[in-house]
Amino acid sequence: MTATQVKERPQRTYSVPKSKGENPKRTPKRRATAEAIEFIDIAKLHVSKLNMRHGKAEPDIEDIYPSILTNGVNQSLLVRKEGKGFGVIAGRRRLFALKRKAEATGEAVNAPCIVMASGNVAAAKEASLLENIARLPATELEQFAAFKGLAEAGRSSADIAAQFGLTEQRVARVLALANVQPDILKLYEDDEIGRETLRYMTMASEAQQAAWLELWNGPEHAPQNSYLKDWLTGGASISTKAALFNLEDYSGNIIADLFGEQGYFQDVDLFWEHQNRAIAAHIEALKSEGWQSVVLLERGEYFARYEHGKRDKEAGGKVYIQLGHDGSVTTHKGWLPQSDIKKIDRILGLEGGEGEQAAKTVSTKPEMSGPLDEYVRLHRHGAIRASLLDSPSTGLRVSVAHMLVGSHLWTCTPARTKSRKESTTKSVAASPNAARVETERQEVLSLIGLPEATATYGDPSTIVDGSFAQVFAALLAQPDAVVMRVMTLAMSLTLALDADIVEAVGLELKPDMSALWSPDDAFFDILRDKRVINAMLKEIGGKSFADSLVSETGTKQKAALRNRFSGVGVSEDMARGDWRPRWMQDVPTHYLDRKTCPPAQAAALAKKALKPKV
Repeated sequence: MTATQVKERPQRTYSVPKSKGENPKRTPKRRATAEAIEFIDIAKLHVSKLNMRHGKAEPDIEDIYPSILTNGVNQSLLVRKEGKGFGVIAGRRRLFALKRKAEATGEAVNAPCIVMASGNVAAAKEASLLENIARLPATELEQFAAFKGLAEAGRSSADIAAQFGLTEQRVARVLALANVQPDILKLYEDDEIGRETLRYMTMASEAQQAAWLELWNGPEHAPQNSYLKDWLTGGASISTKAALFNLEDYSGNIIADLFGEQGYFQDVDLFWEHQNRAIAAHIEALKSEGWQSVVLLERGEYFARYEHGKRDKEAGGKVYIQLGHDGSVTTHKGWLPQSDIKKIDRILGLEGGEGEQAAKTVSTKPEMSGPLDEYVRLHRHGAIRASLLDSPSTGLRVSVAHMLVGSHLWTCTPARTKSRKESTTKSVAASPNAARVETERQEVLSLIGLPEATATYGDPSTIVDGSFAQVFAALLAQPDAVVMRVMTLAMSLTLALDADIVEAVGLELKPDMSALWSPDDAFFDILRDKRVINAMLKEIGGKSFADSLVSETGTKQKAALRNRFSGVGVSEDMARGDWRPRWMQDVPTHYLDRKTCPPAQAAALAKKALKPKV
């Protein structure tokens, strides 16, 4: 099998013709058939192989066992007749809790069950996946097994996506694992390889996967993560996003990357043949626009803006086209070398000097050729780089300047604080923590005399405006303490939103969350789970208060919670303005299940990693 071709081999899909009258936008209901609830001896129950968590280690039942031990099971198990007993499709944790209860009490235990029709395999798999996705995000392999079963039972990708509230692309990404050999999937399941490696493996042909497994099982190193992508694409990793030409006109192989939403050209030489033709056409188009000079730089050569000045086409400005080894093409319109600008200014008498003498200077052969200039620049770069090792103070300022303005080797962008919900975006921007960061940004920029950049909350921008030399000069004039303050600001603005990073840093800083955040309208609006709301009511008003509202609607429960927090309509001693949900404590914890609470899970992992080694 060869790598995926754009024209010859479309992406694999799973679909069947829709039945008459079927509405693909309507979420199908669980296809269970039952006359009534039956009470079945748990000795006759086992976990069905159609349950997506069949064969897994015993589940954590500590959160539900106390209630089941005292009150039994309130939610029926979903089962189907299998052999002499019944297979549990949904309710595996409840079954394990009931078994523990039977062992602890020595009494026979019956479980309330809804019995499905035994012939509908697709409905059983669907019910299991619904149960587990709602409770605990399944791993990609578990989702793949379930999605694949539904697809083979006749469900299309659109049907599966609609059923579970996912995008078709998400389903397609999971089903792409069908292209990965079982031996490689097993390595992922055993934590031998990571998610990034597995995702890039969906791009590989069967031959490439076999070759990779030989490396894995042999003495040589098998590439992983981004190195695997380079290995699959011949080391070039040229994305289809770099192409100036129409991909429909490309006859070579393109390796699809469903997870990165792009593809990569497998034949680099063939890519550049097509790209060069497109570049030539681009140059002709620029000349037809009136640009007299279009300079095509060598592949990999950097266009140094600081060595050029802006000039429009009427003033003799040139167009420079910069080519990256990654296939990228960047067009810089309206520039002239600073040396040429000075010569022209002298001719025009703008900088003094005789026009005739200046004219002779313009026609003089350049002092340095291109190769000589490159030779000198590389050796000067090497000498300065080596000298920088002897001056940590200068290195600190160079680092901070790079963080503030970036370079073609550095990318430091303020964290994007926009949400899919406009109310959340406004809530973040109006929060005390946002005000604290913005105040510090303004003070620091004013302190070191740098121009203010646009506000960073909501829509990211660069941290400061200005060139590297300007920022570097400003930092050189400041003591180390001020430079460290600037660096800390830059780090604050560019701190990634990833939970593992946030919680690891939070464990060290121990932020005062009560001072930096309080529940607002946006928070209460998206708080929906009544189980969680009930737990919060118990926190803020006690068990009796929570029990008195147990049958009320979520809206009324949230109103009571909000009133207790804000002190509206309650006595002073009952007001709890100091209350914060567990997720927003200095160290976040969970209400129902830590595995489905990203902040709490990340904090627990960070705490384990940061724990001092004895």
